[in-house]
Amino acid sequence: MSLAPGSLLAQIRPANTTAAAGFTAIIQTEILRVVIANTTGSAATFRLFHDVGGSTYDESNALAWDVSIAAGAINDALQAYGSGSGFTLLPGDTIGVRSSVNSALTFNLYGVVASSR
Repeated sequence: MSLAPGSLLAQIRPANTTAAAGFTAIIQTEILRVVIANTTGSAATFRLFHDVGGSTYDESNALAWDVSIAAGAINDALQAYGSGSGFTLLPGDTIGVRSSVNSALTFNLYGVVASSR
């Protein structure tokens, strides 16, 4: 099955401040866009990770580290302009997310999965 370019792959709103898997690829997937929304009345920071074949989220696989988002604002953490300009996850690769404030940030991951023809 192939999703349309830019289809929503995952949404996660961490309930705590521990890094967690936001998306795990089961087939080859291209991540095109990550939009993070701060749904609270206070600023919060986020971390974003890409771990190859696992779920260890630390400095060694960080895509973004302690980036601040103002109250009620969004951050377009990744903006690829069409298929082929994002980054590829192979089966087992994960995108990890972390929020500095419980239930403050909603992470939205958009992309394309490989066709299963």
